[in-house]
Amino acid sequence: MTVTGSTGRRERLRAETTAEIKNVALALMTSGGPGAITLRAIAREMGMTANAIYGYFATRDDLVTALINDVYTALADTVDTAWENVPATDAAVRIEAWANAFRTWALVNPQGFRLIYGDPVPGYQAPEGGPAPDAARRVCTGVTALAAAAWPHAQHLHEDSTFDWSDFDPGLLDKVRPAFPDLPPAAVALALRIWGHLHGLVSLEIYGHLHTQTTSPAKLFQNELGQLVRTLGIPRRR
Repeated sequence: MTVTGSTGRRERLRAETTAEIKNVALALMTSGGPGAITLRAIAREMGMTANAIYGYFATRDDLVTALINDVYTALADTVDTAWENVPATDAAVRIEAWANAFRTWALVNPQGFRLIYGDPVPGYQAPEGGPAPDAARRVCTGVTALAAAAWPHAQHLHEDSTFDWSDFDPGLLDKVRPAFPDLPPAAVALALRIWGHLHGLVSLEIYGHLHTQTTSPAKLFQNELGQLVRTLGIPRRR
């Protein structure tokens, strides 16, 4: 075997082991909650020594950061693809596609959803700038894009808005204003309200609260989504 071949094999094995470590971490979170994610527990599950696993992740926080970045990026990829696959001229369908992609991803990846939006990992210290700054920006601007698509139709409903830029976190504005320089503060507020509708129902479903209240959470979500589009005043193409 050539040196290049040996190097390639080592890199492949390292990538496979790294992926297994992440999968075991999520499995531990499923059974024991976020606090169950420890390098020693993962090493035990994989039949590795603690020292060996430290060769892949120096600290538990490094692993958690990698996990959050992975799942957040996967979510961003999913909703971005759904958005881009619908013509920009069909705002209603575009919004519905993004929202349904968000819900579907969350249902398929409940632990990933909880890691991003739900249960904090005890003692976790995120790196400066956050564990997944690019994915967070993409999802944030994606939500704002929903409001931007609706704004030409909904603008007249917000003429008496009293929102000002000072009403929003500077970090949020750093993400959305460069991407949507023409949107006024009222449109950013609308984006947060849309996010509240979508995220709220999905969170209730992921955490099992809806299943004790309705036999059809999907129907409830679709009904809420349709009502949201109607209240935004977006006409449907025939």
